[in-house]
Amino acid sequence: MKKNTIYKKEKGKKIIEQHYEKYLLDLSIDFERIYIYTTFGKTHMLVSGPLEGKPIFIFQGGNCINPMTLSWFLPLFSKYRIYSPDTIGHPGYSDQTRVSAKDSSFAQWISELMNHFNIESSAFIGPSYGAGIILRLASFMPQKIDCTVLVSPAGLQLGSKQEMIKKVLLPLFLYKISSNNKYLHKLTNNMSENNMNELDKQIIGDIFKYIKLEQEMPKLTEKKELVNFNAPTLILAGTKDIFFPANSLRSVSEEIISNLISFQSFEMGHFPSNRNLEKINEKIIEFLNIYY
Repeated sequence: MKKNTIYKKEKGKKIIEQHYEKYLLDLSIDFERIYIYTTFGKTHMLVSGPLEGKPIFIFQGGNCINPMTLSWFLPLFSKYRIYSPDTIGHPGYSDQTRVSAKDSSFAQWISELMNHFNIESSAFIGPSYGAGIILRLASFMPQKIDCTVLVSPAGLQLGSKQEMIKKVLLPLFLYKISSNNKYLHKLTNNMSENNMNELDKQIIGDIFKYIKLEQEMPKLTEKKELVNFNAPTLILAGTKDIFFPANSLRSVSEEIISNLISFQSFEMGHFPSNRNLEKINEKIIEFLNIYY
C-alpha cells in the first residue's frame, strides 16, 4: 500500500470498493462519475438528477461510503441536480490524504469543486461529519450557501463521552480484537436504535476492520465564525443519537445560527430507520420548496 492511505491492506481497499459499486448499482440511479483535481488532491464526484435542476451538494457521513449516504436522500434526485463528492481522506475513490476539519481547508475544497461546475452558490445537505464540513464552509465562505440542511450534525455539540465510550468505543475495540459479530451487532444497534439493515452492518464492519478511521471530529463551530452566515438552515436530529443528541444540539444551534428556520427532532439514533427517513425527506422537501 502507498504511504498516503487510509486502508490497512490492499485486500480491504478492494472489499470497500466492491461494497461501493454494489451499493451504487442498487440505488438504480444513473450517475456521472467525474474526477476533479483540487489543491487537496483528486476528488471523485457522483453527479445525477435533471440538468436543469437547481444544484444540491450532498456530503457523506464520516468513515462511511458515499452511496450509503445518498440512499437516505433518494426523493431529491427527481427534481434537483445532485453533486456528491467522496470526501478526501474517507472511504471511496478520492485521494486518501486527510484534510483538516478544524480550519478553512474543507471550505476551499468545496469552493474548488463548485468552480469546476461553474456553480457560484448552492443548497447543501450533510449528515454527521458531512454537516460539519458544511459548517466550515458557512464559517469561511458563507456566500456559497443558498440554504442548508444539517442532519444529526457534527460541528455543533458532542454528546456524552461516557456514553460514547460505553456504547461505541468499547464494542468497537472488542470487535477489532476478536472479529466477533456480536460486538459489531451491539455497536451498530447502539448507533441506530436497532434499525440498521444487515447490508449497512456488514459495510460498517468491514470499514472498522480494514480502514484507519478518521478519529477527529469537525471543529465545534463558534458563534463568531457564523457572524456573516445568514442562509436559511434546517436541522434534523435524533433524541437517541449517541454522538450528537438533539437535546444537546438545540440550544447551541439556536444561539449561533441566525437564520435557523426549524430544528426538528425525531426519536432515532445516529442512523435513521426507514420510517424516520421518510419523515426527514418530507421535511427537507418542504424546506427546499419554500427557501430554495
